[in-house]
Amino acid sequence: MTINQEDNGEKGAFYIMENGVRAAEMTYVWAGANKIIIDHTEVGDSLRGTGAGRQLVQASVHFAREKGLEILPLCPFARSVFDKVVDFQDVLSK
Repeated sequence: MTINQEDNGEKGAFYIMENGVRAAEMTYVWAGANKIIIDHTEVGDSLRGTGAGRQLVQASVHFAREKGLEILPLCPFARSVFDKVVDFQDVLSK
């Protein structure tokens, strides 16, 4: 699965394309220069059960580490991934 990203400086998304449509997407908004807030994750039926949602969260963690950012996961799905994966908590907003 290829994770794509778009970001306009105010908000952005990590997403997976399948057959020309977004089959999974996790959106975020910027909260200042050093923090993003994950506000929504949606995985289409074709990718359910494949780990696509977790891969989107993982992509956001990689992005945060690369850019020196913190993540505040307001989305319940993203929050649950952060709660389960100890290795992701280094970028979790305090």
